[in-house]
Amino acid sequence: MTPEQLSAAVVDALTSLVGEGALALPDGVPTEVTIERPRQKGHGDYATNVALQLAKKAGTNPRALAELVSSKLLATDGVAAVEVAGPGFLNISIDAGAQGDIAARVVAAGASYGTSQTLAGQKINVEFISANPTGPLHLGHTRWAVLGDAIGRVLSAAGADVTREFYINDRGVQMNKFAASIIASALGEEKPEDGYAGGYIDDLARAVGAAEPGIFELPAAERLAAVRRVGYAIQLKEQQDALTRFNTHFDVWFSEVSLHDGGAVPETLARLKELGHVFEDGGALWMRTTDFGDDKDRVLIKSDGELTYFASDTAYYLNKRSRGFDHCIYLLGADHHGYVGRLKAMAACAGDDPAQTLDVMIGQLVKILRDGAELKLSKRAGTIVTLTELADEIGVDALRYSLARYPADSPLVLDVAEITKASADNPVYYVQYGHARTCRMIENAKELGMSLPTGEGFDPSLLSHELEGRLLRALAEFPRVVASAAELREPHRIARFLEDTTSIFNKWYDTRECRMLPQGDEPVTALNKSRLVLVHATRTVLANGLDMLGVTAPERM
Repeated sequence: MTPEQLSAAVVDALTSLVGEGALALPDGVPTEVTIERPRQKGHGDYATNVALQLAKKAGTNPRALAELVSSKLLATDGVAAVEVAGPGFLNISIDAGAQGDIAARVVAAGASYGTSQTLAGQKINVEFISANPTGPLHLGHTRWAVLGDAIGRVLSAAGADVTREFYINDRGVQMNKFAASIIASALGEEKPEDGYAGGYIDDLARAVGAAEPGIFELPAAERLAAVRRVGYAIQLKEQQDALTRFNTHFDVWFSEVSLHDGGAVPETLARLKELGHVFEDGGALWMRTTDFGDDKDRVLIKSDGELTYFASDTAYYLNKRSRGFDHCIYLLGADHHGYVGRLKAMAACAGDDPAQTLDVMIGQLVKILRDGAELKLSKRAGTIVTLTELADEIGVDALRYSLARYPADSPLVLDVAEITKASADNPVYYVQYGHARTCRMIENAKELGMSLPTGEGFDPSLLSHELEGRLLRALAEFPRVVASAAELREPHRIARFLEDTTSIFNKWYDTRECRMLPQGDEPVTALNKSRLVLVHATRTVLANGLDMLGVTAPERM
């Protein structure tokens, strides 16, 4: 019996009591109730505080209501015992057969286990890694490459229609400085002031020359435009390839220039004027964002006629909304705290309720240590440690998992030696090894002629050991963990769940009374087969959870 099934059973009990006249609920019976795993051993398999929540509305005391619900639950198939504890908590024990059946459910669901329709009908845009196409992606982008992708995965798992989007900052003077830096490298000249340096610029100069021979011999103005175009294409392709190798995928690569070329910015300004939230002052055009809680009004067009980044940001948001997205999620760096208020105020000026359409997440900085020293990054100085270099040195799985297992707003210091060592102290190794262990157990079972039992060949009641109960309850919790991770945009909840579940599985594996395989000349029994189902179920959950983090589930380690 899963938590969802037990929640439904409690709702049925309340409905029955209301129908019999034994209980009055003026606001009606809730459609679901909270079911939790007790923290203390001996308090049953599950617990609910529904009696405490409803007693006042029902005009009775919590313990009396809990007793009424208890009497109904005891008649429910799969419920072995119900205890009324404290002021009115219900501690519920599930019989072994109903609990063991969870393993069969997990195996039958396979790769879809953990998914739900919690967010079905929602069309969500997740924008992460907003970068200039002027250099390789580096550590400053790596955290969002992991978390943005993982958030997209868990939102999809919860039933949402998700689009992962990369915003290309390809407009502005930096693109000309980028092209000028490439030209200077190709011609052996000094780099322009505030230009781009580093070995990658020299590599780009060679690649641009190879892509279009003679490009550096063009007249100055024509050459700048041509090098900007070719260098942009080559550098953007390098970014895309790096992310593909890092197992981060985007559905849309959106160009900032396209907003302006397509007329979106003038259309945005016209709409804002219609809504009455823009004004002119000092020769500039402003958006009155202070009407919606911003600390100051924002300039859209400067007095010299130049558009601001905020004008592009506003046009981009409205572009997303025009594409049918109900909710827009922004993942921004640690230096963008000031953007939260202004983006929400901007959405309100555009006629939206930002609480319903906008979610801005701020990620904290990550430091990578090697031999006790911090790796320093500076795109302009050319001392770059790229995403590709980090992935090559640390490993895609180790780097992704290490970044995914912490909340976005938690500053991180990661040590290369710690996150790459093959030890149980390393969380990614610990979980991946747990999955590999389940695969090895299944292979060993095959060698003994054991296969998954079907139909009446599986007896769930045999999974009655205390550790088997703990493992089954953990497996049953997975769909709720995924749904919570999606709703809260917190994929680290899945990582921590995987670690806890692996720990329970390892304790079960190490317990002599819980051996899955027959020993010596012992025959294969129904208990062996039932435990094989449990191992298959554990493998399914570990594999599905790792996949939601974009981490592989190796069969051998």
